[in-house]
Amino acid sequence: MSQALLFYALLLLIGLFLVGAEIYLPGGVVGFLGALALVGAALFGAQFPAPWNILSILLIVVLSALCIWLWIRFFPRSKMGRKLTLEADGSGFKPAAPTGGTLLHHEGTALSTLRPAGLALLNGQRVDVVAESSWIAEGAQVRVIEVAGNRIVVRQLTPPKETAP
Repeated sequence: MSQALLFYALLLLIGLFLVGAEIYLPGGVVGFLGALALVGAALFGAQFPAPWNILSILLIVVLSALCIWLWIRFFPRSKMGRKLTLEADGSGFKPAAPTGGTLLHHEGTALSTLRPAGLALLNGQRVDVVAESSWIAEGAQVRVIEVAGNRIVVRQLTPPKETAP
């Protein structure tokens, strides 16, 4: 019986530890393994004799709830919690002003090869653009033909100027 109790306690502690470690190792795998360990502890604890099987499952529920409560109560104020959470609630956040509409029908130069996305110099600004159909070589003259939100579509006007070797 003492080995069974030790195994149960080990599964319980490992499960709680792994669920808590999920904040430091995001991705869900560690938390999932912790949850599996807690379920394993519950299933293993259900095999104990009469009053202990219910008490073992109740212990898992109470310890899990206690850990969640402690987490919610103290983690946001901890040093690590302050680094991982926003201080503002986001109600004052403003989106960037759309500048694409003012660029419609303007001409410029491709600063990078557009495959199909890249950079172009339009009105003296470096702008993220998308080529209309095929790749556009660096240095080619382009014209803005469509603006939809932050997506600026350009069409090649002239091929890039050749530089002498």
